[in-house]
Amino acid sequence: MENILRPIYQERASHSNTLAIIMIEKRNQISPLTDNLDVVLLVIINESSQSIYVKHYEYEDKKASVTVMTQDELNESILLGTNRRIVDWVLNGKVLFDRNEYIVSLIERLRSFPFTERKLKIGIEYGKLIRRYQEGKAFFESKQLLDAYNNIVHSLHHLARLEVIDQGYHPEVTVWNQVKQIGPQIYKLYKELVESDESLEKRLELLFLASDFLIHSKTEVGAAHILTIMTGKETWFYNELHHHPELIYYSVDLSVILEYLVEKNYVSVKRIETKGKGIYHRAYFVTKKY
Repeated sequence: MENILRPIYQERASHSNTLAIIMIEKRNQISPLTDNLDVVLLVIINESSQSIYVKHYEYEDKKASVTVMTQDELNESILLGTNRRIVDWVLNGKVLFDRNEYIVSLIERLRSFPFTERKLKIGIEYGKLIRRYQEGKAFFESKQLLDAYNNIVHSLHHLARLEVIDQGYHPEVTVWNQVKQIGPQIYKLYKELVESDESLEKRLELLFLASDFLIHSKTEVGAAHILTIMTGKETWFYNELHHHPELIYYSVDLSVILEYLVEKNYVSVKRIETKGKGIYHRAYFVTKKY
């Protein structure tokens, strides 16, 4: 198939805007890694006027796709985990073209996983973890057990990814294989939830008790990124935090993580008078405790 695709990637490689081309081949009969196509070509370019685009090709009984994305889109995808296959593609794909060792440098960065990137990714996962956990608990308290189960499974997944990142690794698609070695306590919780013979209600009840402790125990790790940013200024209005260039990645989860930190006394609230009688602005600041 590589021979068939050669004219396509050679034409791409001739463009000065192209930084690298990677080929990922189907490994198994069912291959989510390649969307069940036989081959995927990932073309990384310097810049483009349009967002990520994908083309599908067919030759005899073989199917392929070409995904073109800018280096900024690639970095954001890795950072936010919006396409978890990307890390696998970069680390395990066959490099067909590499301008100025762009891929060599990228792989080195992925393997070393710089501390600043880790802190940000952990913060994003922690925000998602708290939101899913709180939504699950609300469903549980209203006896919506299946919705509670769905949310707690997702919260455990975010907790697992947080643990993997904290240990210096990028979470893979098969994150539970990683967690089995790295975070056995979290793996055990997950196993008990999905395999226990107890009733669903009892399993959820026990899991919420255990998760309360685990989530709280991860606060200083999970919230280190946002708390570090907040120490750079005496007080913050929410809108200032929301538009901070690093905190924008938290998206809708920023509010929920901020309120959680207030509840746990890592962040305090200063009330500032408005023109409306009895109405105050909320300004946030890191407590001395932190």
